[in-house]
Amino acid sequence: MKWSGFGTIKFVGLENFRELILQDGTFWRSLLNVSILILVTVFIQNPVAFLLAAALTKLPEKTSRLLRTIYFVPATLSLVVVTKLWVNIFNPTYGILNKLIHALGFQDFTVAWLSDPRTALGSVIWIMIWQGFGWALLFYYSGLVTVPAELEEAAKVDGASRWQTFIHIIIPYLFPVIQSVIVIDVISSFKQMEMIYLSTEGGPGNYTQFIAVYLYQKAFKYSEYGYGNAISVLFVVIAVMITIIIQKIFTTWSNQEE
Repeated sequence: MKWSGFGTIKFVGLENFRELILQDGTFWRSLLNVSILILVTVFIQNPVAFLLAAALTKLPEKTSRLLRTIYFVPATLSLVVVTKLWVNIFNPTYGILNKLIHALGFQDFTVAWLSDPRTALGSVIWIMIWQGFGWALLFYYSGLVTVPAELEEAAKVDGASRWQTFIHIIIPYLFPVIQSVIVIDVISSFKQMEMIYLSTEGGPGNYTQFIAVYLYQKAFKYSEYGYGNAISVLFVVIAVMITIIIQKIFTTWSNQEE
């Protein structure tokens, strides 16, 4: 339908979906950015969090608890506070990042991090990764401390090295935890809205546009409720499809390890 919130509602069948899929470059740009965020969280954030959590389990309890608290602090902060903090750090005029780069003698590398098309998306993704890292670490640490010591001892008796124990015993044992973290990351990537809106509003151009922000702008800023509804339907369908694919992949891996 086409409706601005006032006047007559005009039913247009599947026209909104046709326009969205075949003609709307902003939609595909926002979907690409979501895909990049998912890849960064799954293949960079999660492995780093997993390895760091594994290292923390080997440290003395007091040291481990202190480091866990430090890593989890960003996750406890308000999204508004985190976003404003990094917007100030990235500010090209008074931001501490450019001042630090300038002080180190690399003034040619100072840029307007959030308004330069070359760095805007990476800067926004960095803010989201920084804020969400503590959650991934917490999940993996909680899973690792539940691994029965008997499993590792049995593997050691059978002659397995630490690396083989880690790959063939610990990681398969934690498949449910890893799967849950990845599914949460995928859903969170699709839902990213407040941080984008408070930092770049999808700009410059549409370089940092994400689906949730685009949906909000279409429905509530431009009053294109029918078009916004079409985006929300595809939003849910794509998120569900990716979640099902992840579940099937982990089910296959679990069956192979048994």
